[in-house]
Amino acid sequence: MQPTYRWLLYLLALTGLIVDQAGKYGVFSSLREAPGYRRELIPGAFDLVAQRKLVDGETVLHVNPGALFGLGQWAEGTANSIFAAISLLAAGVIVFWSLLPSTARDRRLCIALGLIFAGTLGNLYDRVVFGGVRDFLHWHYLVDWPVFNFADCCLVIGAGLLLLQAFQAHPESEETPTESHAVSADAQCVGAVDAK
Repeated sequence: MQPTYRWLLYLLALTGLIVDQAGKYGVFSSLREAPGYRRELIPGAFDLVAQRKLVDGETVLHVNPGALFGLGQWAEGTANSIFAAISLLAAGVIVFWSLLPSTARDRRLCIALGLIFAGTLGNLYDRVVFGGVRDFLHWHYLVDWPVFNFADCCLVIGAGLLLLQAFQAHPESEETPTESHAVSADAQCVGAVDAK
């Protein structure tokens, strides 16, 4: 019986979700009083930032209603609903995919799907509770990267692993000789001895 790695998929998903949410709550809480709602971690390269915006004279949490790279910023409520629905669909597909025996036996596939599931759940939680995704990681060395979060990292790494696996050659399973092949080989040996 081959080992199953379904547990690894769900462990990665749960761990990623917890780390993502703990990071978001921790950063936004700790930066509430920080100047500019920002803390520099690597000078000139990497910051933690709790994005805020002014609404009716009050500073409130700014969430990203869209997706990676600011996709969907044009229609806040609609974009958030569309991406929440896509996240629900993706979560359902991953759960179904994880139930397939071939998936459960593929460790690399379970790792990729676990990371994608973690990112999907982390951002889905934000979309439902906050009306958009809480981003707080800002890389700005050489390129001013859009602000992102740990769930986004899980999604990108998981999708990259899935893509790599799709392009890797899968070794063909070694066939074990069947009884008819074994009998045929024995008959050839006996025939060769008789010919001498």
